[in-house]
Amino acid sequence: MLYRFKSQATADIVMLQATGELLLRIMGKTPEPKGVITVAQMPAALDALARAVADSEAAPAAAPEEDSDEYVPERDSVQLRQRAAPLVTMLKEASAAGKDVVWGV
Repeated sequence: MLYRFKSQATADIVMLQATGELLLRIMGKTPEPKGVITVAQMPAALDALARAVADSEAAPAAAPEEDSDEYVPERDSVQLRQRAAPLVTMLKEASAAGKDVVWGV
């Protein structure tokens, strides 16, 4: 499934399901097939995304000891900041224009 975020103030944004669901959860939204982020909800959504990005960048990369056989998975090469950037831009522009952001409609 894809998430297509729309606003009358911006171009559409299409995200893969995993990314769309992650960002919706961060913003306090339930990942449903249809939904809306109202203009009134946008400041809180932007704050939540900014905190999540800061937290993800502050987390140290785990490194195994030199002589350890412990498996440590690689960090995702695409950071949360990069994944969230299009939606953050959309939310800022939609908020400034007084337009909601919807998906699935």
